[in-house]
Amino acid sequence: MAASASSSVNLSIKPTRTSLSWKTHLASTSAFAVSPRLANRHYPRFVIFSMGAKPTVLVAEKLGEAGVNLLKEFADVDCSYNLTPEELCTKISLCDALIVRSGTKVSREVFESSGGRLKVVGRAGVGIDNVDLAAATEHGCLVVNAPTANTVAAAEHGIALLTSMSRNVAQADASVKAGKWLRNKYVGVSLVGKTLAVMGFGKVGSEVARRAKGLGMHVIAHDPYAPADRARALGVELVSFDKAIASADFISLHMPLTPATNKILNDGTFAKMKKGVRIVNVARGGVIDEDALVRALDAGIVAQAALDVFTVEPPKDSKLVLHENVTATPHLGASTMEAQEGVAVEIAEAVVGALNGELAATAVNAPMVPAEVLSELKPFVALAEKLGKLVVQLVAGGSGVKSVTVTYGSARAPDDLDTRLLRAMITKGLIEPISSAFVNFVNADFTAKQRGLRIAEERFLLNGSPESPLEFIQVQISSVTSKFASALSDSGEIRVEGKVKDGIPHLTKVGSFEVDVSLEGSIILCRQVDQPGMIGKVGSILSEGNVNVSFMSVGRIAPRKHAVMAIGVDEQPSKESLKRIGEIPAVEEFVYLKI
Repeated sequence: MAASASSSVNLSIKPTRTSLSWKTHLASTSAFAVSPRLANRHYPRFVIFSMGAKPTVLVAEKLGEAGVNLLKEFADVDCSYNLTPEELCTKISLCDALIVRSGTKVSREVFESSGGRLKVVGRAGVGIDNVDLAAATEHGCLVVNAPTANTVAAAEHGIALLTSMSRNVAQADASVKAGKWLRNKYVGVSLVGKTLAVMGFGKVGSEVARRAKGLGMHVIAHDPYAPADRARALGVELVSFDKAIASADFISLHMPLTPATNKILNDGTFAKMKKGVRIVNVARGGVIDEDALVRALDAGIVAQAALDVFTVEPPKDSKLVLHENVTATPHLGASTMEAQEGVAVEIAEAVVGALNGELAATAVNAPMVPAEVLSELKPFVALAEKLGKLVVQLVAGGSGVKSVTVTYGSARAPDDLDTRLLRAMITKGLIEPISSAFVNFVNADFTAKQRGLRIAEERFLLNGSPESPLEFIQVQISSVTSKFASALSDSGEIRVEGKVKDGIPHLTKVGSFEVDVSLEGSIILCRQVDQPGMIGKVGSILSEGNVNVSFMSVGRIAPRKHAVMAIGVDEQPSKESLKRIGEIPAVEEFVYLKI
């Protein structure tokens, strides 16, 4: 990026491996800067209308009146509800934008039936499971959602469940209506002075914490991306996951459902909790292993649970729902009149902005990138995302990721290399594994800033041919603890580096150790005493576990000293196989990383 491209870019020059380094930081005043080489290229707006023409917006599910009125000021609005998939596919070829809630499936067939006219899909709410994002991107259609309007409603419902559970309101109500008067049976517990662990300190979690403090509770929170200053401002202590669940009298879940959080409350985590803990979930049903929760309730480990969400909705023949110590509501977190109107306005504004050619901050897929740029950077895009995924998994639990430095080694001048897409993919790799956020070319900087994640970019000018855009990408995380000490650089940061070889991303450096392993499948990193037979021992264990090794590389300080072995595997090793690797006497530490 050149300094002249944006006032938000700061250019600094300093000695590097060869000569100069250009360093740029994310700033809130400009989402992206365009290099002079690309400034005159055509970056397509999503839709352009001739003067006097109005776009057509199809509203396929009930939307608040305020949102509909806002749309009508800009577009021709067709409110057609309860369409069959066939009817939707027929109508969509006449529409420039589509607004849905959770009940309408926007499938690949819908995008194909649009004939290229559909430019924006607006999801009135947060989740976008009902929209085929890949198909939307392939057809050049932007997808936007409304992630903020439900915040207060969801937080209020969480507090409602917290208080009603503590005083047995639902059970006592049912008892009285059944003609009983059981005052001694429904003695509750007080909230004052109790510890509430807020698991996920985003918008909703923060609002729950604020209200719980008003009830006299001591509030702690766990969230690897929560800004420390925001927590301090609310009088909330940020702690590790294990400390949070072990210290809490009440646990309120506000984390997204990702591979990392799927069934994160299970038999093992319940065993670490205080006996008699009470749990509230207004986030996602899948974060709790429901069978394990029933066992914990029966054993008295969990005294009560109040649940608004379930793994399958609506739940059928559920022992959990029918349990006498469970309060259940039918996914009412966003169900207030005010929230519904707020969502309507938020999604209408996002759709109108997108139809005007704006790149919305609530976009959940990427716009089209110029073909020549995408073609040139395509292999490095994959490398960037994989390095982000890899390095964030090396951070030990409880260490909040706040400062990341990305270094690009290139023989090109700084105004001849557009790294916006690479930075976006690194951000995607860093954030998505432990977040519900959808990170892309459009919203990467916004999403990072929202989570207090500061990403700096450095460029090292290398000698050589500028024909290839990049020689290497290095990602470094500062001020965190590593779960694999060998990944630390001499200055104490977690550092990984990669290159593209024959079109395939490779990991080439971990901390100070040189390695060479393909970033396909997943990776096992081992630090061991450098001695004969180590490759054979680890390989044999993996072979016996029916795990196929795709790549193996060893980097060492000196013969017979310490070495790091990087092993690419096609399948996830069993816990037993990993345990056996760790028990090899010469292995000092190891870590398994999903890529």
